[in-house]
Amino acid sequence: MKKTGILSIALLVMTVTLPVAAQVADTAKTTDPSTWSGLDMVYKKEHIFNKKPIEYPHVREADIMWSKVVWRMIDLREKMNQPLYYPTKAIGDRTNLIDLLLQSIKEGGLQAYSTMDDNNEFKEPTTYDQIMKDFEAQGKKIGVLDVVTGLTDSTTLKTEARTDEVYQLMVKEMWFFDRKRSVLDVRIIGICPIRVFFEPEDVNKENIQKKKLFWVKYPEARPFLAQKEVFNPYNDSEMRSFDEIFYKRFFHGFIVQESNVYNNRGVTDYALGVETLQEAQRIENMIFQFEHDLWEY
Repeated sequence: MKKTGILSIALLVMTVTLPVAAQVADTAKTTDPSTWSGLDMVYKKEHIFNKKPIEYPHVREADIMWSKVVWRMIDLREKMNQPLYYPTKAIGDRTNLIDLLLQSIKEGGLQAYSTMDDNNEFKEPTTYDQIMKDFEAQGKKIGVLDVVTGLTDSTTLKTEARTDEVYQLMVKEMWFFDRKRSVLDVRIIGICPIRVFFEPEDVNKENIQKKKLFWVKYPEARPFLAQKEVFNPYNDSEMRSFDEIFYKRFFHGFIVQESNVYNNRGVTDYALGVETLQEAQRIENMIFQFEHDLWEY
């Protein structure tokens, strides 16, 4: 009787421990060393990779009683905007906005458009190779002296795109009043990364250079943006996607241009210094005041 009891306890212990050991072994086998972040041993992340863009409410032209197109500048160095800029190098599945857009353009899933169109109407397509030229990442030919023959031969020095120089984003958006829903709403139309850099000859870094790289249609980019997570400083288990950042407007920027009769001129064409910020605030207040004046209090 005593031996039977000991045997039963041993079988029970083996029944409990074997599945646990098998689970640990299976987890160890399926862990990818290149992307492992430590969380893979706790749970498998699936939610963010299966996300779809948040659907916009349907809008009819007949219901739009007022609209205004504006261009907004987002400085990625601001604390609120830093989740769009970091990490400058990919960490596991996390990447920054510019690297995600470049990857989508390179793979052919997203069409880029030239910045030479002053009205940003997305009519002139551009290529990934042209974007690399704007990054000065196509490789440079330099002369190399052959110590044996004494002749100079040319070779191509490969360089990488310095995506960490993209400090700013230009966002084209439309504000409109939908009388069917009685709301003032906004839709982002396009995104344009801006490279901020100094020329190699500018040793003292006195003349800062800014170059618009390309435009993408935001509605076309949403499927890619919805499946890439953005760091949440308050909760590692509740990572937002890039699409949620823009949809919920978790960013800060100031208006640099509005649709107008003067060839859609920018604010800097008729204002200088602090006056540009005052003009940007005036346009913001105009949009807010329009909605405010629709109601009685």
